[in-house]
Amino acid sequence: MKRFLTWFTAIAVIVGLLAGCGARSEESTSDNGSGSEGKGESEDKIVIKFSHVVAENTPKGKAAAMFEELAEKYTDDKVDVQVFPNSQLYNDDEVLAAVQQNNVQMAAPATSKVSKLFPEWQIFDLPFAFLNTEAVQEAMESEEIGGKLFSMLKSEQLLGLSMWDNGFKQMTLDEKPLIKPSDFEGQKFRVMSSKVLESQFEAVGANPTPMPFSEVYSALEQGVIDGQENTLSNIYSKKFHEVQNYMTISNHGYLGYAVITNEEFWNGLPDDIRKNVKKALDETTQWVRENGQRLNEENLEKIKEDGTLEEIYELSDEEKQAWIDAMNPVYKEFEDEIGKDLIDAVKALRD
Repeated sequence: MKRFLTWFTAIAVIVGLLAGCGARSEESTSDNGSGSEGKGESEDKIVIKFSHVVAENTPKGKAAAMFEELAEKYTDDKVDVQVFPNSQLYNDDEVLAAVQQNNVQMAAPATSKVSKLFPEWQIFDLPFAFLNTEAVQEAMESEEIGGKLFSMLKSEQLLGLSMWDNGFKQMTLDEKPLIKPSDFEGQKFRVMSSKVLESQFEAVGANPTPMPFSEVYSALEQGVIDGQENTLSNIYSKKFHEVQNYMTISNHGYLGYAVITNEEFWNGLPDDIRKNVKKALDETTQWVRENGQRLNEENLEKIKEDGTLEEIYELSDEEKQAWIDAMNPVYKEFEDEIGKDLIDAVKALRD
């Protein structure tokens, strides 16, 4: 009898424990939906994943964070903007396809990346095509240039919403300062995947090496490449100046980002949501225009303060003209791909 009672008691305890575990499991599931606290609440929101490849303290990184804040504010938190910087989701060679497939809803790829689908966008990679960001803004606000470039995106399920400036590119090199075009001879330079940028370096005797942005630091550190071109904010935020010895302030090329979205996703938004998200984006774009240059200037001062570079050399007007002359054949080479009408329109702004 005692043995029977002992077994009965043991079985009762086990059944009780299992029931308790089941109740806790049910409670946990009902609270969280899929095991993530607060997930049930966010499921009612419209999620916008925004992917980019640069650091958070760059003009684009700060702009993405500002857009997130404003979009959620203006939609009364009906939208959940999730920003993924530093190539956390996709590198710069992958992000366009991710937007096309609606794996992310928004991105801000460099114009060089857009030119892989639309050769006309190579206009921004032409050396010395724009003298300042005001000229870029004027170009993108014109129907002749900006209207034409944005309208063609729809054929690939993309929609152009805005253009964010980063600024103008400078050169860094490990071996010596770049002053004369002949200083490029034989040097290996990382470039974005762009035929125009490759031709730009080939025109001065260098060896261009296309490479994702996320791989540049290690390639410089290991000597896989000798130098690179980038804006001051990208050079500082990615610490390229710590693995290079020389920098030349050349302002030879513009680096901007086309803010794009998946067309079907955008058109499927409720009218009030779309209106307020666009309002947030327009305000962010204005902030970028007003502060992009300032951020680059601040980063130049930080690079100087770090003291890791042996020399920072700024081209004189005469030296810059020698670069312009050496790289000028690139315009003729890509006239058919880009379109003579676009090139002439940009030259008219410059002249």
